[in-house]
Amino acid sequence: MAYRIDFHDAPDAPAPNSLVPSVNVVVTNEASEILMIRRSDNDNWAVPGGAIDLGESLPDRTIREALEETGIRCEITGLVGTYTDPRHVILYTSNSEARQEFAIVLTGRAIAGEPTPSDEPREVRWAPRDEVDSLAMDRSMRLRLGHFLDNAASPYIG
Repeated sequence: MAYRIDFHDAPDAPAPNSLVPSVNVVVTNEASEILMIRRSDNDNWAVPGGAIDLGESLPDRTIREALEETGIRCEITGLVGTYTDPRHVILYTSNSEARQEFAIVLTGRAIAGEPTPSDEPREVRWAPRDEVDSLAMDRSMRLRLGHFLDNAASPYIG
């Protein structure tokens, strides 16, 4: 099985060999719950997302990733922030790709569907906001969700 290993300020981190723009989306429902996935590659909780392919727009990819990973169709409603910390390296053991973080995090509103796991996440569920802190997740995802939950007046740029 392939794994994802996140390194933060780690002297033993592999040197990055790629930079791939990616997107995450914090999708909420009418009860203000957050759509969460449990990743199959590291067992951590996260919000839906993935790499942006050539020929795709940011909103199109975001909507497609959410639907593919969770069974939930959403519409884009805003921007949480940008995350480009070169001290955060993500190693994919399947191909030895060591990726420097480059993520754009959007907000979305659920408009159709039921939470349904796919090949990527082992589990999909709506999490009440007060339970999000108790879920196991990488610190970069916790930072992104923290910025969302803080309801900042402007997007995070980092």
